[in-house]
Amino acid sequence: MDLGLFLPVSGRAASRDTLIEAARRAEDWGFSTVWAADRVVNPWEIATPYPYAAEDAFIVPPDRPFLECLTVLSFLAGATENIRLGASVVVMNFRHPLHWLKQATSIDLLSQGRLVLGVGIGWMEEEFAAMGASFTDRGKVADEQLEVAQALLGEKRASYKGAFYAFDDVAFEPKAHGDRLPIWVGGEGRAAQRRAAQFGDAWFPYFVRVTPEELSRRYAFVAERAAGFDRDPDRVALACCLPVDITDEPVAQEPDRLRGTPEQVTEALERFAAAGVSHVALQFMAPRYPERIEQIERFATTSGLLDPSSSDLAEQA
Repeated sequence: MDLGLFLPVSGRAASRDTLIEAARRAEDWGFSTVWAADRVVNPWEIATPYPYAAEDAFIVPPDRPFLECLTVLSFLAGATENIRLGASVVVMNFRHPLHWLKQATSIDLLSQGRLVLGVGIGWMEEEFAAMGASFTDRGKVADEQLEVAQALLGEKRASYKGAFYAFDDVAFEPKAHGDRLPIWVGGEGRAAQRRAAQFGDAWFPYFVRVTPEELSRRYAFVAERAAGFDRDPDRVALACCLPVDITDEPVAQEPDRLRGTPEQVTEALERFAAAGVSHVALQFMAPRYPERIEQIERFATTSGLLDPSSSDLAEQA
């Protein structure tokens, strides 16, 4: 199992110099991947419950910057050498599939195969309304977008006709730097699991709290569905995003939460590795960035799960 790190793409810390420093330090510490979250607009009033925080409320104030994730990864492709560049996750419904796929394959080419494209269908009804996108049909639209991606990446002369998208006999280049552009499908429910089984190279959920055993049990459904789509289940990896809080002193451990000293969090992560998780993207939850980077450094310099000597992580992409 390798580890990734969420970048400061939102809030006061979201700046050119901070992002370069964060990505390069992550590379030096031995993280395999840096991850950029996606948000286009941030409504002042949000009634939709936020599924990725304990309090159900979105954590980024609307008057703070939130940088566009693919733009950030394109920028960092030229500022780093080896670390993988991950989107967690691109909300497909806010973009035309020909556009976001062109952005993705361009980043993959310019970074020499380091892009990991996480995709999802979004959660905030107010953002869909602002974007003029259907919240109700977002699952159906996402399925078509992934079918479009399959056609464009797999065929020299691609055609597609669906309920939402259609094109005839088009060329699409570049396709990917290597044999395949990694597409990791986010989402926690059965529809997302089916989507990962059908289209993805990994199932990539974000759980605020989950035990390794529960995550593995849920993944079994993904593997079962992959076989039903005549895909090798071993080609659909189990990865996840988890929040983490580093403490100064040891705390009582909860099996569904990453909280404690670097040593305690390392032991907890080892249980995820034993459960078959291939990658964990860590979101350090300290609200102020100076405190967050201090927590990251304490963990990175203490945990035996990171390999700062690794100099060719791009080969893993």
